[in-house]
Amino acid sequence: MKTITILVAAAISTFALTAAQAQQNPVKVGVIFPLSGGAGPQGQHVTQAIQAMAAIINESGGVMGRPIEILSRDDESTPAVGVSRANDLISAGVSVIIEGWNSPVTLATQPVINRAGILDITAVSKADPILSGEGNPLAIRLNSSNSQDGAVIANYLAKTAKAKRIAFLTQNDAYGNGAQASIEAELKKLGYEYEKVAEEKFPFAQADFRVALTNVKAANPDVTVAINANEGLGLPALIRQAKQSRLQGPFVAAVGTVAPSVVSVAGDAANGLISADIYFPDVEPFASFDANKKFVAKTQEMFKYTPDKFMALGATSLQVWAMAVNELKTLDKEPVAKRIRGGSFKGTVFGDVTFQANGQLQSKHLPFTVEGQKIVMLPASN
Repeated sequence: MKTITILVAAAISTFALTAAQAQQNPVKVGVIFPLSGGAGPQGQHVTQAIQAMAAIINESGGVMGRPIEILSRDDESTPAVGVSRANDLISAGVSVIIEGWNSPVTLATQPVINRAGILDITAVSKADPILSGEGNPLAIRLNSSNSQDGAVIANYLAKTAKAKRIAFLTQNDAYGNGAQASIEAELKKLGYEYEKVAEEKFPFAQADFRVALTNVKAANPDVTVAINANEGLGLPALIRQAKQSRLQGPFVAAVGTVAPSVVSVAGDAANGLISADIYFPDVEPFASFDANKKFVAKTQEMFKYTPDKFMALGATSLQVWAMAVNELKTLDKEPVAKRIRGGSFKGTVFGDVTFQANGQLQSKHLPFTVEGQKIVMLPASN
């Protein structure tokens, strides 16, 4: 009997130790963004923002009593590399992957992550097929979509600028072409008559736009719309070269592409630029949100700078996932995805938020211009 008692006691002790160890084993979160190349600085910042949010969550008990461990990978803004990095994280045993700076990379990695049974959350990439394609039937996206953004730009062109001659400088990929198509579709919905006087296409990595700008200028547009997601290199170069070319009329950048870093790199050439976005760290109502204040403070503490919209999207991706996991007490993909898709969450970096049934976060766009290299809010068009 004494031997049995000892064995039972040992088994209980071993079980308790195993349970305690399980509580301490970190939950691995995969992160895939460009960490090198033209978009490298922005991808690094988004990754750091996710690390800041992980620190906040860990300080509050983590997920299901376990700390979050961030495993980050560089997709090099290349679809094939993104697929390789996704497979690497899958092998590492991550519970969720937060990804998405370039839409072509996101579209390539979605089916790979989906087949592995891992939840895939897109933070930034905007192409509409990200939510409607078959590659990921439980897709979730934080950033506004091309169609949402298209309505904002179309509204400005038709109701504020009243432009009749419109030129497009468009990144020639799923994101850029989709963004332009959405703007034109929304202008058509408005019944607005205009002439597309120029259309110049370019690859993501391009940084010399002098020939394209010469062609646009010769077309004499009322407004030029620039769709360029290369915030680290291409867009600042395009803004500077547009100013140097003495291009006439308003210069409008696609929604969500003008981070403070773009304004800083473009310098004085950014003054007068028109765009819109869905988050600003120090503008109401965001400035009053407790979660946003905590996120801004933690990012400043850890990385010595104030977060921008892209960083907020990355951080909120992790925050919402952690909220769903802690509520449901499971890391399983399907229930967590279904809780987020069509669900609402209180107290995020973006305030109280709601996701549409297709996984798209509902957003409010704020139009702005640049004055003295500072972003200045504009009144919304009706």
